[in-house]
Amino acid sequence: MGMQELYQEATALLKELISIQSFSREEDKTAAAIALFLERHGVEQVHRKLNNVWAFNKHFNPALPTLLLNSHHDTVKPNTSYIRDPFAPTVQDGRLYGLGSNDAGGCLVSLLATFLHFYKAEGMAYNLVMAATAEEEISGRNGIELVVPELGPLEAAIVGEPTLMHLAVAEKGLLVLDCVARGKSGHAAREEGINAIYEALPDILWFKDFRFPKASAYLGPIKMSVTMVQSGTQHNVVPDQCQYTVDVRLTDAHTMEEVLEIIKSNVKAEVSPRSMRLRPSSIPMEHPLVQAGLSLGRNTYGSPTTSDQALLSIPSLKLGPGDSARSHMADEFIYLHEIEEGISLYVQLLEQVLFRR
Repeated sequence: MGMQELYQEATALLKELISIQSFSREEDKTAAAIALFLERHGVEQVHRKLNNVWAFNKHFNPALPTLLLNSHHDTVKPNTSYIRDPFAPTVQDGRLYGLGSNDAGGCLVSLLATFLHFYKAEGMAYNLVMAATAEEEISGRNGIELVVPELGPLEAAIVGEPTLMHLAVAEKGLLVLDCVARGKSGHAAREEGINAIYEALPDILWFKDFRFPKASAYLGPIKMSVTMVQSGTQHNVVPDQCQYTVDVRLTDAHTMEEVLEIIKSNVKAEVSPRSMRLRPSSIPMEHPLVQAGLSLGRNTYGSPTTSDQALLSIPSLKLGPGDSARSHMADEFIYLHEIEEGISLYVQLLEQVLFRR
């Protein structure tokens, strides 16, 4: 298939995906459509587990390292500000409107087209595996995390998210902490009890003012925000506990374990992480994927948003058509020329990596 035909096929698939409701955990019909698309275009073995679909290149060689091409096909629910029908793909003034068009349908179909371009290629330095995964929008356990063990050893990944086809070489992780400051209850009218709110205040101020020793070259400092506080039962009772929640946006400068240890050693409260899954990610500047992107005139940056990269333990590059600023907006859209350029740039980038001399 030529590049123009790939673009037309990708655009047709994106319109089909927009028309199918695929909220997180409800992606069964889009998974079926993606599997059928691959089969219809000659992919011989298409695998599916729950709502995840993947396939390897035709001449897979177990002796070679494998590159993962990944994007998601679940969407958030449309917000109340939509004027257009979110499930009616509509083209107007070069824009394709519809829920999931930008995040991350354009990336997904562009990567699928790129995978088809290289599917039958021989003499590549890497294998390719294309994975269209579920539950990205909720960081669910039945998305990419479920699929990775099925894919064998992976060398690196391109994660399709809207980046205007620039290179997101680092991405922030997320650590949510539930903290409890302890006191002793008593009557507010008398000098008795230990007010847990007052016990929490020094910790809350520490979260506000503390700066970690190292900062990331691309993501800057780690950011901590106390976002919820709960305490007390009635006005005349000194509260014996104060619960508060801290949102920690991690960078590649410190490991999640280091961050947690520093926090625990500086606050009096009991600190419990909700999850240790959503880790910061990065890829070395000297990696062939990055160098290939730079040779094509793409810029590098650090992404503040979290994606499926957080669930990958390999070097990963976030790259895709569309603009992150349009994600989750009302009347979401992607420019058609962004899909065409996205396929072209993916192909040019991978040609340098897959057929390196």
